[in-house]
Amino acid sequence: MDKLQLLNDHPLPFAKVLGLRFVAASETGVTAEMVVRPELCTRPDILHGGAVMAFADTLGAAATVLNLPEGKGTTTIESKTNFVGPAPVGATVIGETTPIHRGRRTMVWQTRIRTAEGKLVAVVTQTQMVL
Repeated sequence: MDKLQLLNDHPLPFAKVLGLRFVAASETGVTAEMVVRPELCTRPDILHGGAVMAFADTLGAAATVLNLPEGKGTTTIESKTNFVGPAPVGATVIGETTPIHRGRRTMVWQTRIRTAEGKLVAVVTQTQMVL
């Protein structure tokens, strides 16, 4: 099965809540998009920081899954977010995850989140443990 199809055919329940849609997937990166809905916002109507982090965490976990040996799982053990700019309600945000390290015990991913217009929203670096 194609990696992109695999991720879209077996979505995490929380990814459905976010409205996340994977648009590209391979062992070396994952890209997804999400529409900023009012229920994902803070006041004034901009994407909540927790939603930004959850979006990035989902992409890093998905990228790790695409690199796992058969029978292994993963969990996030560390995440750091730099918030750079807002994403207003109605905007589409795009997350692009690339590897920093893909090891046997841990994997480290960087996710850049931007608006469809190209404005940077956040940069997230996370570490996934291989279980």
